[in-house]
Amino acid sequence: METNGLFDIWSYISDAMNSTQVSTPSAILKMLVSLILGGIIGFERKRKGQIAGVRTFALISMGATLAMLLSIYIPQEYLGLKNGDPGRIAAQVVTGIGFLGAGAIIQMKGSVRGLTTAAGIWIVATIGMAVGAGLYLVAVVSTFFIMIILVTFEKYERKINLVWETKIVCIEVNDILNSIEPYKYVFHKFGIHIIDEFLRINYSANNTTINFVILLKDKSDYVSLFDELKSVNDTLSISLSSELNI
Repeated sequence: METNGLFDIWSYISDAMNSTQVSTPSAILKMLVSLILGGIIGFERKRKGQIAGVRTFALISMGATLAMLLSIYIPQEYLGLKNGDPGRIAAQVVTGIGFLGAGAIIQMKGSVRGLTTAAGIWIVATIGMAVGAGLYLVAVVSTFFIMIILVTFEKYERKINLVWETKIVCIEVNDILNSIEPYKYVFHKFGIHIIDEFLRINYSANNTTINFVILLKDKSDYVSLFDELKSVNDTLSISLSSELNI
């Protein structure tokens, strides 16, 4: 008797999830699936210290699912609509989600962070739309692939040292410099690319401040680099940061 009851419940859930018609039970179940899939990706992003986490990704996924459900529901219930476009609501999700993606990208003078999270926000919205359309397997497999990209690919990049970072090296020298070529030579020696440089000369204090915007691998030997930079001139200070201060 109890087994039959469980079978009936599962049969009811299965019918609701696979139904092409939008009903309250099917909508609730799709929103739940969307919440779980979005939350999985959001958990990985939050674990990496990103500004968008479980709540943000779950809400985006659920919102996209709800938009898709509305797109299906309108022609289902209002077949007499003459000027309505049933795909318009869902179509606006793809473009509208760009605003949230832009908010996840942090622009700091000299560096940009959050591009991966912004891409994750965009694709989790499409996963939510897939759930809303009833493409559960596609949505689950897509989530699995995303987790492979975010977790496995990052480990592979770090293992073979493919991860490059944008940093700013600020050097303060107790002298008025005539050339910064010796510093460029040191960076070149360590395989570091100089993106840009900013020079500030203080004649009254007789010192020079140079900000080098550089691109380097995350496993670079900063100690040895600073030691060689220090020996170029009478150095007052050397600092490393992610934000330009001029």
